[in-house]
Amino acid sequence: MASKRANKEGSVYKLPSGHWCAQLSLEGQRLSKAFNTQKEGLDWIRKTRGHIDDGMNYASTKITLGDFLKDWLIDTKATLQRSTWVKNEQTCRSHIIPNLGHVKIRDLRPEQIQDLYRTLLDQEIGTYTVIKVHTVLHSALQQATRIGMISRNPASFVQPPKAPDNEMAILSDSQVSQLLVAANGHRWEALYHLAIVTGMRQMELLGLKWADLDWRRQTLKVERQLLRSHGNGIEFSSPKTRYGKRSLALGKKTIDVLHAHYEHQQAERVASGDKWIENGLIFTNSLGGSIDSRNLLRNYKQLLRDAGLPDIRFHDLRHTAASLMLNAGIAVIVVSRRLGHARASITLDIYGHLIPTMQSEAAEKIDDLVTPIAVQLDKTNVNR
Repeated sequence: MASKRANKEGSVYKLPSGHWCAQLSLEGQRLSKAFNTQKEGLDWIRKTRGHIDDGMNYASTKITLGDFLKDWLIDTKATLQRSTWVKNEQTCRSHIIPNLGHVKIRDLRPEQIQDLYRTLLDQEIGTYTVIKVHTVLHSALQQATRIGMISRNPASFVQPPKAPDNEMAILSDSQVSQLLVAANGHRWEALYHLAIVTGMRQMELLGLKWADLDWRRQTLKVERQLLRSHGNGIEFSSPKTRYGKRSLALGKKTIDVLHAHYEHQQAERVASGDKWIENGLIFTNSLGGSIDSRNLLRNYKQLLRDAGLPDIRFHDLRHTAASLMLNAGIAVIVVSRRLGHARASITLDIYGHLIPTMQSEAAEKIDDLVTPIAVQLDKTNVNR
């Protein structure tokens, strides 16, 4: 009976096809891989021995990237904010596993990951999405290195695409009026109005409930955001940061808009009968469910066309709100709180360049303060 090879004992031999087969023993099991040259096979044996010294076991050599990512998602679910975990899960499910999930994690090479990024970009997947793919993959593989499954993180040797410099678009006072005129009478008129007067993020708006609105005090609490999730039902998560939970004062005109929206929603509720699904949301679809963000985007783009306005992102309404408040002379600290920023300095870093009129006003006031004023002195009193 032939004896088992000793752990890490290896050999390289030539195949009839002309390729070279490298073999290595690990925990009484044989690892093997084919190469074009003998040198490549010897290099593989040397590197694999290094992996074994770092703690790699036989079981880990059989795990595919897809299986590892599924386990990694389970392990990280309790450690991440719900919205972050959902985005990670969507990224793995939609982009990483379909393309690289079959590859054994120990065989994953940097060039395969680079090819993935190139393929996604060729498929016109957004740059920010590809950057997210890199972030998720690097984080997961970093965990694989920590537990000794692989000796190095192949994603560390890959160049992800650079984020584009997106210039924020700001609507002027007159353009804001055009947009609101175009939205007049639309079932989501109040949503667009609230976006402009508060600067709330899209998913914060879609997560609002009537219980968050205090009609008497004219305040609105931002407590949650709608979560883009895979599966049934409505899911929410906390705002992006702890400063995202905030209370916003509303003007009488905004309250009137919201009241009209409430009356319209109640009419829809009655008309829908048993089909209405009560979720307590301020902004809903025609049956009381949450608004699909894709449907909202399509409606928003059509609204811009109807108003004769430039094609800007929904998020640019938030920038517009910030610009309107700052140029109206509202204190930066107040604007910062309304936007949910952690510090006023963040607000200034993002929007400081949008307030040239305030710079001019400041310059004039300083000039007035330091302008010399001639004073007629009483020489008689001076000589005393």
